[in-house]
Amino acid sequence: MSEVESFTLDHTKVKAPYVRLITEEKGPNGGSVANYDLRLVQPNQSSIETGGLHTLEHLFADLMRNRLDGIIDISPFGCRTGFHMISWYTYSTEEVAKALKSTLQEIADKITWDDVQGVGIKSCGNYKDHSLHSAKEWSKLILKQGISSDPFERKVV
Repeated sequence: MSEVESFTLDHTKVKAPYVRLITEEKGPNGGSVANYDLRLVQPNQSSIETGGLHTLEHLFADLMRNRLDGIIDISPFGCRTGFHMISWYTYSTEEVAKALKSTLQEIADKITWDDVQGVGIKSCGNYKDHSLHSAKEWSKLILKQGISSDPFERKVV
């Protein structure tokens, strides 16, 4: 059985919201990818409902790419407490936390439904399950708590 890093993380010790570099993987033929934990809410104490999480996913796919080069994918955790962000580049957790903070601020203050890409029946696999209101409310709550560049010690950016 292979060891999955996220299953070895003590979820009772982390202090969300935070950004954590999970791993940097080297490819067999060169190149590398970095995997980040963008934890938005405290594990086992809260979770983002699917409509809000789904809309955040669509917004992050666009807005985070405007802030950081080389993003391959941003996907929600099944536990609905945050996202994986996979990148061709390894950024400091502080750089990623600042990009996440700026993205959440834009969602909270500026984004309208017309700004959310890929929410129609042809471009989304579950187009009826979105909530911009929820995405905005969660963005405000997360910003109020502050985003840390460290999962165990609050180093708010």
